Amino acid sequence: MLSLWAWIDQELHFFAHLEEVYITSLTVMSNSIEDDSFSKPVGRWSVFYYGVGHMLNDITSACWFTYLLLFLTDIGLSSRDAATVMLCGQIADGLATIFVGELIDRFGRFKIWHGAGAVVVAVSFSSVFGGCIPCRKLATFSSVVETISYSTFAAIFNVGWAATQVSHMSMVNCITLNSTSRVVLTSCRNAFTMVANLSLYGIALIVFDVSRAKTRADIENQYRWIAYLSIFIGCCFVGIFHLGTNEPRSKTGIHGNIHARISWTYWFLKILYYQVALVYLLTRLVLNVSQAYLAFYVINDLRMAQSAKALVPAIIYICSFIVSVLLQEIAWNGQRLKAYYTAGGILWMFCGVGILLLPRSMSLFMYAISVFIGIANALMTVTAVSMQSILIGEDLHGCAFVCGSLSFLDKISCGLALFVLQSYQSGSPRVAGNYSTNVFFSVTRYGLGLVPAFCSLVGVAVTCTMELHTPFSKPLMEPLLE
Repeated sequence: MLSLWAWIDQELHFFAHLEEVYITSLTVMSNSIEDDSFSKPVGRWSVFYYGVGHMLNDITSACWFTYLLLFLTDIGLSSRDAATVMLCGQIADGLATIFVGELIDRFGRFKIWHGAGAVVVAVSFSSVFGGCIPCRKLATFSSVVETISYSTFAAIFNVGWAATQVSHMSMVNCITLNSTSRVVLTSCRNAFTMVANLSLYGIALIVFDVSRAKTRADIENQYRWIAYLSIFIGCCFVGIFHLGTNEPRSKTGIHGNIHARISWTYWFLKILYYQVALVYLLTRLVLNVSQAYLAFYVINDLRMAQSAKALVPAIIYICSFIVSVLLQEIAWNGQRLKAYYTAGGILWMFCGVGILLLPRSMSLFMYAISVFIGIANALMTVTAVSMQSILIGEDLHGCAFVCGSLSFLDKISCGLALFVLQSYQSGSPRVAGNYSTNVFFSVTRYGLGLVPAFCSLVGVAVTCTMELHTPFSKPLMEPLLE
């Protein structure tokens, strides 16, 4: 009897061990399948749904950088007060990106942060261009009250903008590990950035043509309608994003394991972090400073028609859109990112020289320069943002901090650069000139020509020193364009 019980006990232990081996094998197989699905190319519709998620931010950002300084100076604020409003917004944006990035790394929930930020943007943006509300309540249009009012709403708007931006940008790294798919997602997002900008300039062209501004109230009404229509279009695309995009993984690792949040010092010890941060900062300076002074340049310096302040940017964004879509067809690696960024930077240097030396009598050449600016912008933006994904790699639990910290540097530097340039801006565009060639050197001309060209030069130099390694760089199974 004892020998029988011993035999039964031995058999039970054998089957228990067999079951454990079976479960372990299933777990390994499951993890292998999950890892493969996480590193394989992303489908066309997933790319589309993700790409439209930043439309509200993009269309309001285009309005912010293109028309804010123009709007504030048109209603009577001094150049320095207008620059102060923009700087307050940029500082609020920069601080919020760090805060939001840290919270996303701790708690995840990308879509909740994205949605909450979109609500704040939609509610507050109309007030940025909607006139001075406290001035009406206090029955005074003091420049101090106006500056404080516009600065407050600008800060609120930028806090919401930061929440949407950081959540959407860092989401790329948790959707897939495939480096080509990450670039494709970024490229699609950039393509819809161009769609957003084109939508804004289409709206502006119609509003400026239909409504003639003769008084301060007319000016405020023009920009209020631009803001309302921009918000409506952006919110429609935010809805599409939330309906079509699933919440990506962040609190669980690639194999379903729980990982601790990555410390900030982990990134600060990486040389690549500083290189990517500098390239991203310089790229954003190129884009934002050029966008802010483009309207001033074509109207004040080149004396082109009023329609040019919408038509020239439209050409830029059409070209950027086409290039962004074409970039989705390339199988990406580190060397190609560096090569395409360098090409975009060199192209912008030539454009900067052209802008700096373009005489008023040859203003029509600005349309040709706009084509090359659009190409350069797309090449630099897509590759600079994609470098962040290579920096993050599989370290998903610090991706929001990386995106937030880099955005912080971007916002503060752009705010300070525009504040300094605008502080030296005068009512007359003419600082020094050659009357025989009609070339007048102004703060606007330097801001649009020299600053982006110099930033491009430094960005290219830094890019050449990078060592970019791209794991999981499988090519796309099928082209995104047919």
